[in-house]
Amino acid sequence: LALVFAWGYNNCGQIGSGSTANQPYPRKVTGCLQGKSAVAITCGQTSSMAVIDNGEVYGWGYNGNGQLGIGNNGNQLTPCRLTALQGLCIQQIVSGYGHCLALTDEGLLYAWGANTYGQLGTGNKSNHLSPVQIMADKERIVEVAACHSTHTSAAKTQSGQVYMWGQCRGQSIVMPHLTHFINTDDVFACFATPSVMWRLMSMEHDDFLTVAEALRKEFDSPETADLKFSVEGKCIHVHKAVLKIRCEHFRSMFRSQWTEDQQDVIEIGQFSYPVYRSFLQFLYTDTVDLPPEDAIGLLDLATSYCENRLKRLCQQIIKRGITVENAFTLLSAAIRYDAEDLEVFCFRFCVNHLTQVTQTGAFWQVDGGMLKEFISKASRCGAFKN
Repeated sequence: LALVFAWGYNNCGQIGSGSTANQPYPRKVTGCLQGKSAVAITCGQTSSMAVIDNGEVYGWGYNGNGQLGIGNNGNQLTPCRLTALQGLCIQQIVSGYGHCLALTDEGLLYAWGANTYGQLGTGNKSNHLSPVQIMADKERIVEVAACHSTHTSAAKTQSGQVYMWGQCRGQSIVMPHLTHFINTDDVFACFATPSVMWRLMSMEHDDFLTVAEALRKEFDSPETADLKFSVEGKCIHVHKAVLKIRCEHFRSMFRSQWTEDQQDVIEIGQFSYPVYRSFLQFLYTDTVDLPPEDAIGLLDLATSYCENRLKRLCQQIIKRGITVENAFTLLSAAIRYDAEDLEVFCFRFCVNHLTQVTQTGAFWQVDGGMLKEFISKASRCGAFKN
């Protein structure tokens, strides 16, 4: 049998010992749970709940808001069965500060207890002393979430949709609200007060790797690579198949007409090592990690190789790193590589900080034609008005 033990503060009978005396060491919870095997337990602020192996639910402790779901608001010093859930097999139960959510094996969701912030999801703020079904119009629920320190509730559907309700960043949401999250943990991290984890965070290492994770791990791996790029005397190990799948430039290169298709090591002289390595790593990871100065070189490469997504990522990096000192250099690069969005961004930055920008070395090092064009364009924008 999976027995339930409880200990600690017991002012409302939440230990289930039959009294309100504090319990300094673990004590077996008996009463109605005697001889029964528990499969789930949960605790509110001063109440306790348990689900046994046949799906029955028992509660004890504080019941001022009906959080025990037994039809009244009297405290219970020993476990009491929730008869309102008769005929239902509960597979998951969670407790908020003063409310509970229970999920059946058929994906039905029931709520009861405190509802000051709409945490029951019933459309109003009235407490419920007995379980009431919610989200009946939604698809099957596969997970529910609540935490003893919050008045927030969340649920996840079979298709992966995540809903939240209750107290969310100080607002009361009385009906389940569809979010853009992919898991219920994010609801409590981003919207609960305080921000918490509603369940234990697993620290176990999972040996299983997704396709994306495995691909990321094999970048620059000499053990599995079948090709090397040599840049500035340094080697980068890659896989021809990955490059052909991910990049049109390499699909063309590795056709028999190109001499590179027959080489085991390809020399690269046009780009720096950090830039070319970041490009190849992008093909394995879909991410870019470069300082803005190097991102200009990567923008050049992305333009040459017609990699539009990489080009957009480079522009984002450059935007985040723009300063008065490098603004005109970045504007020049944007014009040179036909990055229109970046050009507009850098131009506006230069105009907004015109006095400081015109005092930098980069401003006076550009060619005369570009300088004249900038002054003309800035003038049309009213940058030189008194």
